[in-house]
Amino acid sequence: MAEKCYLAVDLGAESGRVVAGFFDGSRLRLEEMHRFSNGAVPVADSLRWDVLKLWSEILTGLGKAGTTCGQDALSVGVDTWGVDYVLLSRTGELLGQPYHYRDPRAAGIMESSFSRVPKKEIFGSTGVQFMSINTLYQLIAMQHTNPQLLALADRFLMMPDFFHWLLCGSQVVEFTNATTSQCLNATTRDWARDLLSKFSIPTTMFPEIVQPGTVLGKLRASVAERCNIGRLSVVAPATHDTGAAVAAIPTEKTGTAQWAYISSGTWSLMGLELPNAVLTPQALAYNVTNEGGIDGTYRLLKNIMGLWLVQECKRTFERRGLNRSYAELNQMAAAAPAFRSLVDPDDSAFLAPADMPAAIGQWCQARNQPVPTNEGEFIRAAFESLALKYRMVLGWLEELSGTRVEVIHIVGGGSQSELLNQFTANACGRPVVAGPVEATALGNILVQARTSGAVSNLAEMRAVVRASGGVKVFEPRDQSAWEGAYARFRDLVSMRV
Repeated sequence: MAEKCYLAVDLGAESGRVVAGFFDGSRLRLEEMHRFSNGAVPVADSLRWDVLKLWSEILTGLGKAGTTCGQDALSVGVDTWGVDYVLLSRTGELLGQPYHYRDPRAAGIMESSFSRVPKKEIFGSTGVQFMSINTLYQLIAMQHTNPQLLALADRFLMMPDFFHWLLCGSQVVEFTNATTSQCLNATTRDWARDLLSKFSIPTTMFPEIVQPGTVLGKLRASVAERCNIGRLSVVAPATHDTGAAVAAIPTEKTGTAQWAYISSGTWSLMGLELPNAVLTPQALAYNVTNEGGIDGTYRLLKNIMGLWLVQECKRTFERRGLNRSYAELNQMAAAAPAFRSLVDPDDSAFLAPADMPAAIGQWCQARNQPVPTNEGEFIRAAFESLALKYRMVLGWLEELSGTRVEVIHIVGGGSQSELLNQFTANACGRPVVAGPVEATALGNILVQARTSGAVSNLAEMRAVVRASGGVKVFEPRDQSAWEGAYARFRDLVSMRV
């Protein structure tokens, strides 16, 4: 069959891109149209997203896709990170510059909210991991800092839904990203209006929730003309980037809980694909989350701080004049002493420090561990600690699901680190299948392909990923040494779950 072309807008916390996917009926190849930077913008002691710049970059990417694909592209869809949102007025005006999830205004809000609604009740409704960055606490914080603006809001859209509105005028929120907000009822799969009302959050601004694969409309005529591209369909993929990435896991075990995934990037999201949310007291105790997936599934997972530690170390090294590529840092970490310094990646000290190496050093010193002294030792500490945290979370997931995981799939940009992949296999004692790197874009495009009828179901989507290549297997090694390291790590974080 002739190749079919679909376009994915994939926005991450560090960068974004517009990608074209060309599907020949069995394999999918990706071609990057345009890549651009992203990140927090400091504005008067706050952190914001520059969504207008992002929209300008998306238009540039679509223009390049128009040159490459002409009128042949069938559809376009957007995926982004979770929790952040945009507010629109009744006339479609953007109300303020959207906040970045690391903005400090929500500090302490989550803890104080429990005096209004008990933690157990919030989890029983939403099934979402308690994190200060969650949309719920951002909205409560907005009540304190800018209630007038919140009162003006006619429509609440999460970040990918805002860009879909710019593309075609739709005003809905897609299910997978809605589940990251802690504003959705995990049982009814609709907005948790009773819970929101208890926090005096206006519920009329929350729109219809739609499932992945929903056709949202046709590309605005003005956008099509500007980009010299046809009025293609705008399709909601799994708009949460992790939901899209999990849709592209190259497993042959769809429909079982015998495999786990790690979507590895700025955050590491480790979990299982299950038919329903797990809302038990033990799930609350482990502070796991239930996020939406393809075909009404839930992703029982834990948000782990991830490669943020490495990214921030790299930025600090560069400020000191030590310009190292990620490949060089990996090599230096491989040569550093094993298990010298371990940290809990999810400690609040690492959420937004001004100097990540200093934060790591202080954490180690406070627990009578050697302080890393060079780049390799800092990166090795981060990698080993991440792998050991994966081991801990794997045990929680197996306990909650009652199933033994046989293999771990690592996808996303972090899957390019062979050192971290090997450490994960060693720590968890399970084979690791690393790749594809471009899982998020693949999942985005494959949902669009299914909507167009080019593939039939989730198992077929994953078969396409397997046929398209880009994976490598890592077998466990050095089990006794990693068992000893895990016992030490468990003691270090024994007071945190």
